Amino acid sequence: MKILNFGSLNLDYVYDVEHFVRKGETIASREMRIFCGGKGLNQSVALSKAGAPVYHAGLVGQDGGILREMLLSAGVHDELVRCLPDTPTGNAIIQRDATGDNCILLYGGANRMVTKEFVREVLEGFSAGDWLVLQNEISQIPYIVDLAYEKGMTIVLNPSPMDEKIREISLDKIHYFLLNQGEAQSLTGAKGDGTVLADHLHRKFPGASVVLTLGEAGSLYIGQEGTVFQKAYRVPVVDTTAAGDTFTGYFVAEVSAGKPVEQALDMAARASAIAVSRLGAAPSIPERSQVEIWQFSRE
Repeated sequence: MKILNFGSLNLDYVYDVEHFVRKGETIASREMRIFCGGKGLNQSVALSKAGAPVYHAGLVGQDGGILREMLLSAGVHDELVRCLPDTPTGNAIIQRDATGDNCILLYGGANRMVTKEFVREVLEGFSAGDWLVLQNEISQIPYIVDLAYEKGMTIVLNPSPMDEKIREISLDKIHYFLLNQGEAQSLTGAKGDGTVLADHLHRKFPGASVVLTLGEAGSLYIGQEGTVFQKAYRVPVVDTTAAGDTFTGYFVAEVSAGKPVEQALDMAARASAIAVSRLGAAPSIPERSQVEIWQFSRE
């Protein structure tokens, strides 16, 4: 079994601010740092650090060498990452406020240059029994889903950032949805608490399992195993940028290895808690050994 993460690769420009910039306002930042990021890269790093055999497919520009170095250093296979010399690497402008919360402005760059030809080339090396992880930061996602489904791959979708293009995907071909409350509301048109939203999603896509992240309230799973609630672990918050991606990577690593949903949710929650206590996106994602030690120290 192999896991293919066909996802984004970004350079993150992180600005520390007192508050998020308001309309018509100019403010000075306390500090600026550059990190490796992109939801795709972050999730690949999390998958690998959790112990999964992960291959990352994606596109970068000439300035994206550091992103490949990050993948390799985390143990991710990078042979499916291609360089487009005349296209800039995707990037993100991230404002991080005094509480550790963030708001993000994305520029797709090379991430939006994925072609059907490249998709076919990548998927040639995967077959039934393999897993596919997707976000919504690259082009050709509907085609990727259709081709992977034909091959019999298990498809995981994190529909973030949420936009209308999500509806172009054959969502009935998705096996796992991992999303937050805002994304669930957009996808279903429903209102209500986490249980209501997760139930709406499960009824709309009965063949899929749903994992709904609820921030400080924890997370909720609805699927063939029934309904499982996972508490969040409270830690001092430094940076929430990679929280969701860390959760996704650890959860998928566990369930793809045949672990019980309860164990997968708990590992994901612990790893995510460690990530938010650190600065940066990919650099904040913990090794599995660190999660296991942290788990022991909390019991």
